[in-house]
Amino acid sequence: MERLGALPPELRQYLLVTGNYWVFTLTDGALRMLVVLHFHQLGYSPLEVAMLFLFYEIFGCVTNLLGGWLGAHAGLSTTMNMGLAMQVVALSMLLVPERMLTVPLVMAAQALSGIAKDLNKMSAKSTIRLLVPKDAQRTLYRWVALLTGSKNALKGVGFFLGGVLLASWGFRGAIASMALVLALVCLCSVMYLNRDLGKSSTKPLLSQIFSKSRPVNVLSAARLLLFAARDVWFVVALPVYLSSSLGWDNWAVGTFLASWIIGYGLIQSVAPRLTGSGATDVPDGKTATRWALVMSLVPAAIAIAMSVSTAIGFILIGGLLLFGALFAVNSALHSFLIVSYADDEGVSLDVGFYYMANAMGRLLGTVLSGWVYQTWGLEQCLWISSVFIALAAAISLSLPRSEASGLFRSPLK
Repeated sequence: MERLGALPPELRQYLLVTGNYWVFTLTDGALRMLVVLHFHQLGYSPLEVAMLFLFYEIFGCVTNLLGGWLGAHAGLSTTMNMGLAMQVVALSMLLVPERMLTVPLVMAAQALSGIAKDLNKMSAKSTIRLLVPKDAQRTLYRWVALLTGSKNALKGVGFFLGGVLLASWGFRGAIASMALVLALVCLCSVMYLNRDLGKSSTKPLLSQIFSKSRPVNVLSAARLLLFAARDVWFVVALPVYLSSSLGWDNWAVGTFLASWIIGYGLIQSVAPRLTGSGATDVPDGKTATRWALVMSLVPAAIAIAMSVSTAIGFILIGGLLLFGALFAVNSALHSFLIVSYADDEGVSLDVGFYYMANAMGRLLGTVLSGWVYQTWGLEQCLWISSVFIALAAAISLSLPRSEASGLFRSPLK
């Protein structure tokens, strides 16, 4: 504790925010796996299990939009602590006897968990922007990449954790243990996180939740397309195809997808090394466009190769790994750009609006994934993914470029 107290205040706050985010992410990933496995064991169909998460995604869109406004008024520490507390409540709702564990109750708990997750994420990403000086953009890029990458890696670990806890302690025991740990983390956060962090001196009106910044709006549109492009084939189509067409069992599918998410997160963490080598080299709109264009070729190449080759399993797994690496870099670039573009007096508003677009992209991709795969198949999902990414690259052409402006921050704000 003495060594921790000797650290600069900004670094202490960063470590606390990151720790909060890490623990929350572990419980969020574990909860998803617990619900999927437990209700599958109870005899629910895959579609019925998927419907349990419908409110989780829908409420994420609303929370990101309103959470930014709330963060500007009450402070980011308040919204982060609210997220932690809500997750404890959501977990506690699932501790009822099994006969009372109905679908409406689980959907309500998932809705609350979705609100909690996006409050926590919006708060963590916005806080990083406030802890790094304006002239330290490369440091900001590294911190955002580390936070985002570690979160996604831990989400994959959470999938494994959920399975281990379910096998070891049962559903209620696993839920109770996670709720207890998260409650302790929430208590520490309330005690030590700066209470004034992120409060706006101007107190924006509710009508200001929609961003008036052109770079933020452009980046948000690109983000929506980017995540729709991932989920249109990753969420439903891919696991169903691996199971039904390639003959993988449920554990093989789950283990592979969890490992993919962990690797995806690790690549996100080192994205600054992949996109630039100079000490002052930071990404801009040109960087985002270039990386998106490269990634748009991968789903199309996989679809073409699957139509002409018999080694479909090898092509699909190899293509997925390449797609994951490129998607990790693109996601890290976007995560940095939004915290850099965000206005100092309303950082949570801009970040909240951006992650609302992110949630809408996930929702769109999830719905399309089931419908397109059921109607036409996996190859068509891949072609739609390629088109979405190409559109994201085209939109990114409008993002500010450091070479043109002489400054990284956009003059269009």
